[in-house]
Amino acid sequence: MLASERVLAVAVEAARAAGAVALRYYRSGFDVTLKPDATPVTQADREGEAIIRDVIGRVFPDHGFLGEELGAEGSREVRWIIDPIDGTKNFVRGIPIWAVLIGFEEHGAVTAGLMLNPVTGDLVTARKGAGAFVNGTRVRVSARERLREAFFVHAGLGIVRPTPYWDGFVRLIDATERQRGFGDYYGYALVAEGKADIYAELDLKPWDLAPARIVVAEAGGRFTDFEGRDSIYTGTALATNGRLHDAVLALLSGR
Repeated sequence: MLASERVLAVAVEAARAAGAVALRYYRSGFDVTLKPDATPVTQADREGEAIIRDVIGRVFPDHGFLGEELGAEGSREVRWIIDPIDGTKNFVRGIPIWAVLIGFEEHGAVTAGLMLNPVTGDLVTARKGAGAFVNGTRVRVSARERLREAFFVHAGLGIVRPTPYWDGFVRLIDATERQRGFGDYYGYALVAEGKADIYAELDLKPWDLAPARIVVAEAGGRFTDFEGRDSIYTGTALATNGRLHDAVLALLSGR
């Protein structure tokens, strides 16, 4: 079974509803608390996920959910994977690079997803076999084939430094023409639109990656973890235009 147009339409409705709530908090103020892993959470995170589950659940009552704030519920075979605010640290600091993320997973494969930035209104969508779109316009990855001409985007180097991947990141920095740390959902959107060629990050959960995986793939790119596995469950993610993917994997591993 592949995701239908209706699936994506309901996801967009849910994301816009949650995004409107988050945007009100973003503009008017909110309280911040720390979760056990020391990451911040706000009222907007919790309310946003509840709204998404409510909107989707009314249309698809048999589907399950996996969300950052409210955990797993219902079916694991057909479920929605939710991050009500990807980029909460940006949200807290008033930086307008954050988004509502929703992915639709069928029997272990993500077949539809979206990324909505409520501040800019930008909406990135994808459905299996139907392409990737930004604000209704189809997008494609870049055609760059040489690492020395590539734009490498990451989610910050401090988190990489104490890990075994640091040497690989250094090799990738040295091999590419330009590097920036935009981070979060935005890096995947840049790759899908052909504005960047490589995006790599780690310390991730499935709700950070579900829509990114289908968006990059449907834009003609490639998405794996740092070991080359097509998974959103291993904690690392590499998105490229496809042409550069194997070379980047080799640099990250030291092969």
